[in-house]
Amino acid sequence: MDRIIDKLKEIDTGQAGIIIYSTKDQKMKASWNAELPVPLASAAKVAIGFCMAKWAEEGKLKWDDMVEGISFNPKEDSSELYPHLQKRTFLPLREAVEVMIACHDSFAAKSIVGSFGGWEKVNEEIQADFPSIKVTEDPRHPDNNGMLSELAALMIGIYQGYNERPMLWAPIINGLVRQRGDIGSIPGHHLNHMTGGLETAAVDVGIMGDFNKNPYIFVVGASHLPDRLNNMEADEKIIEVMNLVYGEYLKQRF
Repeated sequence: MDRIIDKLKEIDTGQAGIIIYSTKDQKMKASWNAELPVPLASAAKVAIGFCMAKWAEEGKLKWDDMVEGISFNPKEDSSELYPHLQKRTFLPLREAVEVMIACHDSFAAKSIVGSFGGWEKVNEEIQADFPSIKVTEDPRHPDNNGMLSELAALMIGIYQGYNERPMLWAPIINGLVRQRGDIGSIPGHHLNHMTGGLETAAVDVGIMGDFNKNPYIFVVGASHLPDRLNNMEADEKIIEVMNLVYGEYLKQRF
């Protein structure tokens, strides 16, 4: 694991951090700059999904409840992944959450939050478990952020929730599994994750590996980077890091 952290440290402009949790050993395998706060961008949608799943688990809503006035961001890829939903004006919450995560869709997020209490109520629920995480309607807003340690705890909670009560947590997992975002040489079915990116920040949270063969839970983030549109060095280092993490997973998965 040391070489993974050493590789991330090669991002010498800005701040970066990583957390890797082994579901086999049920402990952190690597942690560096765990308390680093990072802009969430689209990754905030996983936290919104967590809030909905928690309320479903507590009986405060049902996954079959309808999200009225649903709309999709034309700049994202729901028209490709969910072409059959494009003219729908309402969806069951389970489908809306899946699309929101799979397609990084801020329009779907707004419809979901608006249908179930609003942004303040959703944030109150999220922050009851993860005080540093805040989600906003505009994914580019500076308040839309969270610490890596709490993002890791969020993902571990989602994974454990799915293992224990799969019907209640499936909409989040379905979105993570279906979304596009291949990285390096990692097979797509072994990378169930959610990325978020701004011009000067990047974050990736997810489940790496086979769900039935002791996957890793990972969170990697970087902020205060040079303009990523013109300088891809940090992105390239993160891809190298992810490939190294996958190599470590392959060594221990059984």
